[in-house]
Amino acid sequence: MLERLKLGIGMITVMNSMNKPMNEIEKCLDAQLWYACAGGMVQIPPINTKVFYFAQGHAEHAHDKVDFGNFPRIPPLLLCRVSGIKFLADSESDEVYAKIRLVPLRNDCDFDCDEDGFLGMEKTDQSQEKPASFAKTLTQSDANNGGGFSVPRYCAETIFPRLDYSAEPPVQTILAKDVHGEIWKFRHIYRGTPRRHLLTTGWSNFVNQKKLVAGDSIVFLRADNGDLCVGIRRAKRGIGGGPESPSGWNALGGNCASPFVGYSAFLREDENKSMQNGSGGGANSNGALMGKGKARAVSVIEAATMAANGHPFEVVYYPRASAPEFCVKASAVRAAMRIQWCVPG
Repeated sequence: MLERLKLGIGMITVMNSMNKPMNEIEKCLDAQLWYACAGGMVQIPPINTKVFYFAQGHAEHAHDKVDFGNFPRIPPLLLCRVSGIKFLADSESDEVYAKIRLVPLRNDCDFDCDEDGFLGMEKTDQSQEKPASFAKTLTQSDANNGGGFSVPRYCAETIFPRLDYSAEPPVQTILAKDVHGEIWKFRHIYRGTPRRHLLTTGWSNFVNQKKLVAGDSIVFLRADNGDLCVGIRRAKRGIGGGPESPSGWNALGGNCASPFVGYSAFLREDENKSMQNGSGGGANSNGALMGKGKARAVSVIEAATMAANGHPFEVVYYPRASAPEFCVKASAVRAAMRIQWCVPG
């Protein structure tokens, strides 16, 4: 069984380097829209950043028990370099996620890095001004597929196109692009007593098509190119609602965790379907991918084994999955390791 798995990993590596699976259609998002949908607290280390990959934390994302007992060479943590990032969105739920490609680093000289953990000259400008965006959690009235959406004043006046208040009533048609590039048309009107901003015509269709419910959030963003974009943050349902699967970790070292949620990128078609429709808190009526247990145990073992053998591998990061992290910026790990702990006398 062990030899077959190792052989399979080698075959997957070769096939992946030649071409992508036929069922995998990757349409990358604009990074600005991705971050707006992911949330303001989410940060992905840029390309060429050094991070530590923790197989134990990765195992916490598996629905089934992950037993590393037959893989003694898998270390508790492994220094890697981020070699590629793809910003993506689930085709059914609109849930944003990212694919991060990691390259294990072996040489002692590779272990050295500056304070921020960067290599080369691809350090991103963290001070770059973020585009205007606004998120609102949907009320029961907003999510009523026969009603409209109450637009906060800040969003209407800052994100939406300028409204002609001299008209009676002030009204306009706005076009918003979602994470898949589809254009949605809404009627924006300013009316009522007291007056308020509303999205009317087109909103019910959006709610129905996206399967929105109260508690989900809607995100509007004005991109640098002037486009109005719309995204979704699904409500985090079922947090703490089920038992955690034992990881079966038995390597040297303790419980180490880290910022990337994920699974091996070498997912088979049935595994993708399992992630979208199945077990681990999976898709409910709105198709949202939430909770733990999105990866199969074999996927975690594949990724960890490839990492331990020095082969490049990929992980998938769902920023709103509320699951343990298993890749952390190298400088942050080293800083934590320098903390002196002592037992009170």
